[in-house]
Amino acid sequence: MKPDNPHFFSRIGIAIASFFKILGNSAFAGGVQALRAAERQGQATEAAAAVAKPAAPPLKEAAPDGALQLLGLLQREARFIDFIQEDVAAYADADIGAAARLVHEGCRKVLVDNFTIDPVREEDEGSAITLPEGFDAAAIRITGNVVGEPPFSGHITHRGWRVLETRLPKLAGSHDLHIVAPAEVEL
Repeated sequence: MKPDNPHFFSRIGIAIASFFKILGNSAFAGGVQALRAAERQGQATEAAAAVAKPAAPPLKEAAPDGALQLLGLLQREARFIDFIQEDVAAYADADIGAAARLVHEGCRKVLVDNFTIDPVREEDEGSAITLPEGFDAAAIRITGNVVGEPPFSGHITHRGWRVLETRLPKLAGSHDLHIVAPAEVEL
């Protein structure tokens, strides 16, 4: 049973009552002493575990500027936001396919113009592969029944992608990246 966390004034009462009980009852005092020793031992064990297990690296917050700029490029070249925001349930599959083809072409243009992208692995999908001890876990995600330690043998289900170069256009200081597509007014 987990004890309740008493409020401040309750803790004062508990402390005063415990003080007098410890003075008058040696068995109770021994129990409190054992409890405190166990608490110290637990703290020492936790400290040792913290030293033995390296702490996770601190998370860094990504600046939204690049993401907003990319979203603006995808909108300008592919009408990406318009397509995603549209409720396509009412349209026929052929209409959706035709629109998707235009969005695909525009998105591909943005990627080709602004990034150099290569696969993480050169092997064909479906190829057998053995991952040695110390493989790059950031570049390779293991799926399926993962048991034991490397080396792992499996098959490539996706080659992965890595960005080798980014060439986003330079922007004027007054450019508001939060406006990814200005409203259009025809006169």
